[in-house]
Amino acid sequence: MNLFEESDLINNPFRCFYYDSINKEFPVKMHFHYYMEIALVVEGKCRMVNNDTSYILDEGEMIIFHPNAVHGVFPLEGNTDVVKYAVFKLDINRMNLTSAYSPKLRSIFKSIENNNMNPVISKDYVKTIDANKLFEKCIKEYDNKTYAYEMIIQTQIYELLIQIIRFYQEQGYNIDSDTYAEDGRYDIFCITDYIDNHIHENIKIQDIAKASGMSYSYFAKKFQSVYGKSCKEYIDQMRLFKVEELLMFTDFDLTYIANECGYSDCSHLINSFKKSKGTTPKHFRKAHAKKA
Repeated sequence: MNLFEESDLINNPFRCFYYDSINKEFPVKMHFHYYMEIALVVEGKCRMVNNDTSYILDEGEMIIFHPNAVHGVFPLEGNTDVVKYAVFKLDINRMNLTSAYSPKLRSIFKSIENNNMNPVISKDYVKTIDANKLFEKCIKEYDNKTYAYEMIIQTQIYELLIQIIRFYQEQGYNIDSDTYAEDGRYDIFCITDYIDNHIHENIKIQDIAKASGMSYSYFAKKFQSVYGKSCKEYIDQMRLFKVEELLMFTDFDLTYIANECGYSDCSHLINSFKKSKGTTPKHFRKAHAKKA
């Protein structure tokens, strides 16, 4: 039986929504995906399975499913009450906002997982951080998709992740030297973090494969399998996203933008942009300026 659930990490680094036992398929059968998932029970009571362990969650409790954890949601035996919960699915490897003295969030949560910390966040703590309102705001933003909704959601996700880390610290968790060391380790699931940090360079697939400890051929196949496109296609897409942002929100000239986004020269940038967008960077900037 195939338990894998497809994940579009590149185009959808996060998702947020409500799930209920009336309008959705229920129970939620055992499955896994590359997202981290955070679920908050807002109505009813249910059994949530995380790998080999079952947890009974009451209204107001929250649970974390780490990436690749096999999990499912089930009704309690003999209980026909409605179950409703709010969900964040996010690529923790793309959550890169940290303080100067702190490891990356992906490293901290990997350490939390390795330390076998209880994935259930208590009702009292959930209430203290007002998680219900946080989920509600993000789901509304995600559904409406108005201007800069991604930024608002990401800001809220960062707050929630930090509050969860503080919860575990209250339970005795410490950020040790191994957690800091994790920042420099890469596998196929966090290699996009490495690429994003080197996107301005003349980055080579061979170097990326080496950073993840894989041969070139195996890395190429694995990247395609996980992300649904080749590593080169991903790099090209990320560079074009960065070019778009700089064209729209700055007055930097094309030579500067080409250098900042990893293009060999201005001509390379113009040709790549025109091939992808059907217009030149100059015309794209003018069109955006008119809309503004």
